[in-house]
Amino acid sequence: MSGSYVAWLMVANFGASLAMMVPLAYGLALRISELAPGHEEVLGYVTGSAQLVYIILSPMVGLWSDRTRSRLGRRTPFIFLGTAIGIVGLLIIGLAPAIPIIALGWVLGMTGWSMSGAAIQTLQADKLPEEQRGKVSALTSLTTQIAPVVGIGIAYAVSSNTLLVFLVPGLIGALLLVLLPVFKPEGSSRDFVSTSDVTLKKIVTSYGFSPRKYPDFAWNWLGRFVFFIGLYFNTTFGTFFYAQRLDLPVREVAGVVTTIGMIGIVAAAAGAILGGFLSDKLRRRRLFVVVAAALFVCGAVTEAFAWSLAPLIAGAVLMQLAIAVFATVDQAIVFAILPDRAEAGRYLAIVAFAQKIPSAIAPLIAPLIIMIGAVGVEKNYTLLYLAGAAFALIGGLVIMFKVKSVR
Repeated sequence: MSGSYVAWLMVANFGASLAMMVPLAYGLALRISELAPGHEEVLGYVTGSAQLVYIILSPMVGLWSDRTRSRLGRRTPFIFLGTAIGIVGLLIIGLAPAIPIIALGWVLGMTGWSMSGAAIQTLQADKLPEEQRGKVSALTSLTTQIAPVVGIGIAYAVSSNTLLVFLVPGLIGALLLVLLPVFKPEGSSRDFVSTSDVTLKKIVTSYGFSPRKYPDFAWNWLGRFVFFIGLYFNTTFGTFFYAQRLDLPVREVAGVVTTIGMIGIVAAAAGAILGGFLSDKLRRRRLFVVVAAALFVCGAVTEAFAWSLAPLIAGAVLMQLAIAVFATVDQAIVFAILPDRAEAGRYLAIVAFAQKIPSAIAPLIAPLIIMIGAVGVEKNYTLLYLAGAAFALIGGLVIMFKVKSVR
């Protein structure tokens, strides 16, 4: 794949991440603090519900994408469709007068931006040769790490207007997304031969696969699932966590998150490059996965017991490094062990379950954990972060010791 194509992939991935992560990392917490102050658990219910909806939809979107025949290709229509749905969702959230409307808006926003992001990832599976998978995964992973930091900085700059907190990053993300198909058209898919018709049985079976037939795919899925449970335990309530530990109002946390994130960009860049380029060179993937899990544990434990800015920064940097290494290398593993490349969209949707299901259930479980031993308004984030560390370590170990066909 040419360098220019990779560059436009990075730009598009940055756009999708920018539009998606600003609400998750800051915007939704801000709106909930405005409409339901003191009820942090609502954030978990809103984000978890939206993830559950997309989990149900994503295999059908994958099947539809695999079988789309158009002048624009198979994946490009979903970049445009997802972007449009995402913008509508952000508008609804920014203008919502009540929590249920925010929840509806984020269902649309989550669905739209996830659809666009999945289309970009599937393009990589369609086009990347083996020798480029680690490198390109590193570069796109890096944009995923940088985007929330840039986005929250933009949101903070317009934080006096809640609607602009959602709309400005969303519109910038939308523009960057659509530049990929404009400058690097996918090409027509009208001449592609469908592997099979879409039937009700096909739709139902698209939600699963045979672990016995594809054991490495199954073990990697499980390890990824467990790791992301830990990650979402430790990121869902980030805004409220920093507000508590630094004794700040929620609206002012964006500045702190941006500062920590900017420092973390260096760690994310190092992690993505180390994980992607070095794992390509050494032809070893699993070792980097377990290293990432260990680094995540160190970061999570540091943050669990931090009550000042310096240790919070140290913990966040370690976690950024770990996430970048894990995301980069495990994506390369996924591309290597896909059961059927003719149905890459479907199988990548199943892989996405390993991230989307945790992002749905972790925010629903986390409110129960932070209430254990809570005193007044002080939630038990220490226990939550330690639980996240344990899950991340187990996930890394599963991939390290159970996935056999990838070194």
